[in-house]
Amino acid sequence: MAAPPLAGLMSRSQAAHAVELMPARITGILRSAMPGSNAPIREPVAADAVPEGGVFAPSAIGADGPALCDLPRQRLEDMAVAGAQILECYRLLGKTGGNVVAEVLRGQGEFYEWDHYPKGDVYDPETHAQYYYHAHPVSLRGGEHGHFHTFLRSRGMPADISPAPVADQREPREEGDALSHLIAISMDAHGRPVRLFTTNRWVTGEVWYRAADVIRMLDQFRMDLAYPSLPTNIWISAMIRLFRPEIEALIEARDAAMAAHHRPGGDAEAFEDHSLEVVSVLDISVDRQIGRVHAALGAPGDG
Repeated sequence: MAAPPLAGLMSRSQAAHAVELMPARITGILRSAMPGSNAPIREPVAADAVPEGGVFAPSAIGADGPALCDLPRQRLEDMAVAGAQILECYRLLGKTGGNVVAEVLRGQGEFYEWDHYPKGDVYDPETHAQYYYHAHPVSLRGGEHGHFHTFLRSRGMPADISPAPVADQREPREEGDALSHLIAISMDAHGRPVRLFTTNRWVTGEVWYRAADVIRMLDQFRMDLAYPSLPTNIWISAMIRLFRPEIEALIEARDAAMAAHHRPGGDAEAFEDHSLEVVSVLDISVDRQIGRVHAALGAPGDG
């Protein structure tokens, strides 16, 4: 049985009202503007409408993501364990009609556009992993309820990793705060993940790291906390592991798309181009991915 729809979202304008969101599927790229931007707000475009040299289209890595049959068995077994952990989180939360999104919204008051939930984000001081949940105005939401942004701060990164040599690189406010955005997880109105995506630098104010280094950071992302919800923290850590091949492909596609996104002002302008928000995206299904993992584990030759 599907979890009940999540509570609606409130705008901070006086005319705002709560709305119940229903799940929908994005097949292309969402280009939008943040509040205060003069850039036009555009509707999602079909993948085949993306101009050559423009934003990455989902078809570039296949509808189901990268092939799994060539992965090391140890990686597949870890993905299978992660899938089982996700299903266990769903089972436990479902017994009381809950879900992983409702857990981070619980006790937070009204759910407002753009605000981070829970307030102050979730940060593990031991692993230096960080995440938050939020939602855009309905005109920019592409059918989702909201999405999780996941990060790793520099204190949790391998010691030999440093920011990419790109123009106008931001300096962190404090030492150790040069955080990298890893992946965003889009959620439907029932609190289930429906797609993964990467973003341009301006979206989260991150420090930009090379794709190869961001991929290495994935091993370090682990939320070992009970706050705000142990099931949600287990779930989000396991999502990174279950969809590791897809996340790697999306991060690599992010860098390829940014390299192709030429602007008159060079790198600095491209990374601050508010017409380019979501750089790479892929629709996902937990059940389908678990099935693919089990099929790969049982393929001939896997002794």
